[in-house]
Amino acid sequence: MLWAIIANDFFTDDTFVFSKAANKVKQHISALPEATAADDVLQAMKKAAGDVSVNEIVEAGEGCRMDNSSTGDESDNDPFGLNELMSKSSKKEDRIHKEEVATRRVCEEESRLLQERREALMTCLEIAAGRYRVKWAQTIIDILAKHAFDNISRFTSQQRSAVENLWSSVKEQQIRRKQGKTATGKLDVTGFERLQSQYSRAKISIRHSVGADGDRSAEQWLG
Repeated sequence: MLWAIIANDFFTDDTFVFSKAANKVKQHISALPEATAADDVLQAMKKAAGDVSVNEIVEAGEGCRMDNSSTGDESDNDPFGLNELMSKSSKKEDRIHKEEVATRRVCEEESRLLQERREALMTCLEIAAGRYRVKWAQTIIDILAKHAFDNISRFTSQQRSAVENLWSSVKEQQIRRKQGKTATGKLDVTGFERLQSQYSRAKISIRHSVGADGDRSAEQWLG
């Protein structure tokens, strides 16, 4: 819901609201941890497998373990009480295994939320870039794009390419203005569009994903 509100604010005609939204995006970018190779792998896996969860793999393994543990002849005699000792050991192993699974699930959930946060921030950057034709918004967008570029290490490798293209495009517009030329008002967002087609779950257009009425599907996509 928060991301939908921030993204919506970039469609405003109020300079203060637009600037406030840009500052919020900058704050969230600064709060991101450094992206790792694992983040790149997770994004690639999401694209290739359609959000296949590690939990599914873990649960499948648990099913196999349960099936295997049920085999054997229960009618065998146990004069030395070895079965009871083995049962205690097995319970301890199961407890350790469950703890490992729980930890793994927590880590996976944290990674998923972090990935969605990065995607939502990229969406906000593209929406802001789409308002570059509005003269009063240009300086705000310049600062926002520069901040994203300065913190580019916080994005995945694929997202970095889009941020680099955006910043290069912003610099071109700045040069035109300094030379007294009219800015074209159009920034390079092709990298963002490629990313959007990759991770948009609802297959909706970024430019129309957040309407003035706070579309429910947009809220879900933006996290």
